[in-house]
Amino acid sequence: MGPKKNKSGKKKSKISKAKRLKWLQEEEEKRQREEEEARVKAEKEEMERLAIEQIEKEKWQQLEAKALERKNEELEELYLLERCFSEAEKLKQDNGLLSQWKHYIRCDGTPDPTVAPEINTFISLWKEETDETFEEVITKSKLVLHLIDELKLILLDAPPYDLQDTNTVQYRETLLELQELLQLKFDRATEMLLRQASSLADLDTGNMEKVIRDENVTLYVWANLRKNPRYSSVRCSEIKIGFEIPTILATSDIALRLLHTRYDHVTPLSPVPRLSQVPASTSSHFVKDKDGQAAVIEEFQEEYKQPEIESNSVQQEEIKVEEQGDIETQMCSVQKESVDTLKMKLLSETILAAQLLLLENVTEKPYYFEDKEVDMCGFTTLGGVYHLDILELPPQPKQGKSWMIVEIHKGGLQKYVYPPATTEDSETENTFPPIEVKLEVHENVIFFEDPMVARWDAKGKLWKTDGIRNVTYKSGERLLTFSLETFGPVTLIQDTHINMPYQSWELRPLDVNQVLLIVATLFIEIQIQIKEDLCMLSSLKLNKKKHSSILEGKWMTPISFIIALKEAGLNIFPTGHSHFYVVINHKVPLVEMKAYRQMALLSSAFMFGWSRWNMHCDSKNVVFKVREHLTKEEPDVQNFNWTLLMFGGDRALRLKINEYSEAYSEDLEEETEFHSTLYHMVEDFASKGAMEKIRNSNCQFIDSVCHMLLSIRLLSFS
Repeated sequence: MGPKKNKSGKKKSKISKAKRLKWLQEEEEKRQREEEEARVKAEKEEMERLAIEQIEKEKWQQLEAKALERKNEELEELYLLERCFSEAEKLKQDNGLLSQWKHYIRCDGTPDPTVAPEINTFISLWKEETDETFEEVITKSKLVLHLIDELKLILLDAPPYDLQDTNTVQYRETLLELQELLQLKFDRATEMLLRQASSLADLDTGNMEKVIRDENVTLYVWANLRKNPRYSSVRCSEIKIGFEIPTILATSDIALRLLHTRYDHVTPLSPVPRLSQVPASTSSHFVKDKDGQAAVIEEFQEEYKQPEIESNSVQQEEIKVEEQGDIETQMCSVQKESVDTLKMKLLSETILAAQLLLLENVTEKPYYFEDKEVDMCGFTTLGGVYHLDILELPPQPKQGKSWMIVEIHKGGLQKYVYPPATTEDSETENTFPPIEVKLEVHENVIFFEDPMVARWDAKGKLWKTDGIRNVTYKSGERLLTFSLETFGPVTLIQDTHINMPYQSWELRPLDVNQVLLIVATLFIEIQIQIKEDLCMLSSLKLNKKKHSSILEGKWMTPISFIIALKEAGLNIFPTGHSHFYVVINHKVPLVEMKAYRQMALLSSAFMFGWSRWNMHCDSKNVVFKVREHLTKEEPDVQNFNWTLLMFGGDRALRLKINEYSEAYSEDLEEETEFHSTLYHMVEDFASKGAMEKIRNSNCQFIDSVCHMLLSIRLLSFS
């Protein structure tokens, strides 16, 4: 039995080995067959991919060739459309001249702040008036504040090429003189008031308390006539203000003054753009003198060539001249037309340079501020300035039977030094403790965080936060309490960039030459209405709740509107230093400027909106949503079928992705082309009514929309 088993066992082993070899052979053949199939498939797919790429490449080359073929025509048409900016600037200049003429023929005694003899005479005459009451000074201060605001607007609104350095220096010096004169007048009027403190004393306390106020100024004066040490708490029943004074002041011949000015004449003026800051290619050729007109023309004939359409019209005019036989007369008209065209071209190029200047960032960091010094590039004063002063009480009149003696000091109003400079630190802390101050924050100013308190350092000419303790703020009552070591000008400051970057934005047509610009930040949603050459705060939401503002419903010029929003704490206007304080989505300034100009051109018929893909493209491109909107009804933005456009300054295209795509892609939308301008890109899918509305838009309206877009910088700060 044993051998048989061995024999059969050997036979089974041989069969198993053969099968295994056969199976291995089959597996190898299968593997080779699959590899061959995979190779053939891969080669086929690669050939198909290359074929598709070739088709796409050829298609792209065709699109590029087509775009290049019509590029000059598109740029020429855009140039003609963008002449609205130079036309708007020309209207501003004409309005300025008309305003000067109206002021001249009015002859009401109001000085022109830009004319040195007039304003100097006004300042000299007012200085000579020494016996004015505080009410009289407040009345005249309205005119002075108007003159100051007028100078500020001239410095801010006038383009760099229109302000010579000499004029800029003169205007700034005049502005400072008016500010100093106004403060001098308030001091003199306060002295006049304190001289008669005894006659105005309160019957209950024996001390004098006086409140005088208007829309620009609030004065509170308390004169310590009784010198009673028990009266250490000074409270005003008419306005929310109070002081806790130490015994040494309660027993001294002193007066406390709070002069709250809604404006800030303490902080140094911010730098004003000069002619030298405009690119040399533009500023160096600008000549205002009419006598230099020929030189300008000769210089620009080569540098700025006219579009073909204009040169053809000139040639046709020359042919007509020869046919009519009146060569000299007709040539003069052609030359005049050429001069006017050249001047408009020059103005257009200068405006371009000025607009680009608004977007160029400062490359160097601001001045390094030491601890406790307020960086005025990163912080802003709000609510005006509280001038807190401890004054020496002037001698009071002595009444006789039929006479009255008044001792008058030649030095004028004298400030009481507190604490004395000669005392040691330990003695100062005990004998001259800090004075507790309670103030009411102006109701028209919005603070998104508890305000910081800063005092003015007269030596360093800056705001500092040292010497201020125990700051508490009750937002509901708008009451601020703090302790101050020494009196002087005090202000409240807030982070300049607290509302940057923006979370979203939208530009929406409302009516003919009227749009609504909506900017949403972390704290607010602000709606700005733009109509022709005016702007208005349409609506304001604070923490998603409706918030009323004194600015709502008030139409202002763009510059005045921007100033008003900043003064109210609604700052959505970056500066050249803002990129040091905010993480921004940096875009090339030239691309950004071109985008704003063309968005303004299209804004009367198209909505524009924020796109999340703008952060994914590089700095040489911007991405935003666009959609035609011709009705007055408020659109359902959530269910909109937006078009996504990408623009790089010299090329605009329609993206295949939408706002809800999973990944970013710069693939071109099927059956679309790209163009050299946004205007012509939008024209591909726009209705005739929309394009007609765009062509009939008011030049001042387009300029105002562009100015607001340039000032807010939606594409970089959102």
